[in-house]
Amino acid sequence: MTTTAHATFVVPATAAAPAFWRPAAVATVGAALATTAVAAAAQAAGVSLAIDGQQIPLFAFAQLTVMFAALGVVFAAGLRRWATQPRVVFIRTTTVLTALSLVPDAIVNASIDTKLTLMLTHLVAAAIVIPVVAARLRRS
Repeated sequence: MTTTAHATFVVPATAAAPAFWRPAAVATVGAALATTAVAAAAQAAGVSLAIDGQQIPLFAFAQLTVMFAALGVVFAAGLRRWATQPRVVFIRTTTVLTALSLVPDAIVNASIDTKLTLMLTHLVAAAIVIPVVAARLRRS
């Protein structure tokens, strides 16, 4: 006589949380550092980071990157919970929002090199955060 035993492992929902939150937080910090580095490099190269004569401080790049990336991560967390296709919805929405984020930079009263630098910081942040977060969302 042969007896076969089957073991069933239940993974609590909280065990999957670090697989989403930690990489998202690391991507957010990385994006903040990258946007600040882009702005600092542009400034060192002689690009004015002034809008309407008001200089944008370098810390503002990190601050706003963290703020908006955090909003994106919270949005993704909601999609993980309630959307049937969270990855598709996240990628489509963040792509459109990234494109829309370039509009104010294009119309602001600043030199062309300042506008291009601001646009580049948006694209750099999106290129870092979106793929990391999207990779942690289920396809369907």
